Amino acid sequence: MRTRRGTVRLRGWGGVGAMGVACALTGALALALPHKDGGAATADAGTGVTVAAPARADADDCNDRSLRPSGKDGPAIDAIKNREVKKLVVGVDQNSYRWGYRDPNKKGGELEGFDIDLAREIAEEIFGDRDAVVFRAIPTNQRIPAIRSGQVDMVVRTMTVNCERLKDVDFSTGYFQTGQQVLAPKKSDITGYNETLKGKKVCSAAGSIALEELKKKDFGADISTRVPNQLDCLVRLQLGEVDAVVTDSALAASQAAQDPTVELKGEEPFTTEHYGVAMKKGSDDLVRRVNKVLEEYREDGKNGWQKSYDKWLKGGLGEVSGPPRAEYRD
Repeated sequence: MRTRRGTVRLRGWGGVGAMGVACALTGALALALPHKDGGAATADAGTGVTVAAPARADADDCNDRSLRPSGKDGPAIDAIKNREVKKLVVGVDQNSYRWGYRDPNKKGGELEGFDIDLAREIAEEIFGDRDAVVFRAIPTNQRIPAIRSGQVDMVVRTMTVNCERLKDVDFSTGYFQTGQQVLAPKKSDITGYNETLKGKKVCSAAGSIALEELKKKDFGADISTRVPNQLDCLVRLQLGEVDAVVTDSALAASQAAQDPTVELKGEEPFTTEHYGVAMKKGSDDLVRRVNKVLEEYREDGKNGWQKSYDKWLKGGLGEVSGPPRAEYRD
């Protein structure tokens, strides 16, 4: 996915108060009931720094190779269609601005965002109705447990595809490219994912790629602050309880827009990742059906991926040529 470099901003509804409300909502609702050339996404978030990743170079074969698309039903889809409540149950976020969130300025409080649009596309494919979906707010560290326990049919929640997670769940092809980056106050002397983190308190979400990367190399930082939801890290940063946050650059860009006192640090992300739709291991027919949706979603320029991107993310990540190219293993 490619963009034209330039200074761009997202308009948020941020501040400590709004963030605190969002986090409180997550705690209350969690389990109560997210191109043709395969290039990189690069853009600025109003801070003059790159906020998405360069092209993938040597990713492991398992990372983004999924089952080929199919419109046929199978045991997984039959189970979804035959249960009493004729709706798709999808695990999502509800406090990631522009991805899956509730806008406090709108009445009704319905979930909306880029990932929410994709979940509705999948529901329409299976049930013929975009509204035939139940959204369940899931903390970052509960995404895989929720799938494996059957609490949700799938997770569409800015979830990175990687080999370790593929041991526990199956993924669709990648639908968005991003990478990890450091978020810190503008006045901070932290310059990125480097030695300037030494002695600093760094926050990350439990079960996140950010935490995995920090465990590999922490540059002498204190990485003991781990929260259920990534947005909780921003609140701790705003309250001065931590010095920096490590998270997906696409999410960090929106958070920087919500709070003008923080910014992305470093010239570009230090990883390259793809978000995918996660499903229960062995649900091949459902994986293939989701890949069919994504294949059509990529191609539909007027009402598909590009339309959703332009509506929700273009303001912060700039112009793009489309989503990552699909790769299949059979």
